[in-house]
Amino acid sequence: MKNVTLCYIERGDRWLMLHRVKKKNDINHDKWIGVGGKFEDKESPEECMLREAREETGLTLTDYQYRGLVTFVSNEYETEYMHLFTADGWTGEIGACDEGELEWVKKADVFGLPIWEGDKIFLRLLMEGKPFFSLKLRYEGERLAEAVLDGKPLL
Repeated sequence: MKNVTLCYIERGDRWLMLHRVKKKNDINHDKWIGVGGKFEDKESPEECMLREAREETGLTLTDYQYRGLVTFVSNEYETEYMHLFTADGWTGEIGACDEGELEWVKKADVFGLPIWEGDKIFLRLLMEGKPFFSLKLRYEGERLAEAVLDGKPLL
């Protein structure tokens, strides 16, 4: 099992989205996601999120919130605990990303992009301002087979 972070940087009605098109053998290839990545040894969720955001965007986040824990279970991949953040304050300028193309996308338009089915669930929770939550998403291939929010089945 592995720990990762994912952060949705907000500017008004838009999120900074990463279109994952540059890496080969990428589970997220061609999908649109937030920024983040794997923990390094001895990092806290916040330290990992801040480092990954800086590496992928060039921004130093100054105002952020830990929003939830998403447990990804798959019949094809290792179980992943994703620590989910939003951020709306930063310094610096957006630079090039070696994992894909960064683009400010209207939040309402994100749902029409190629994203994981389970991402739609937690993105709606973020938009609704839901307090800290735990979401379990179980995939069979790319099909979302189960979703459990705070211990209660959604699917």
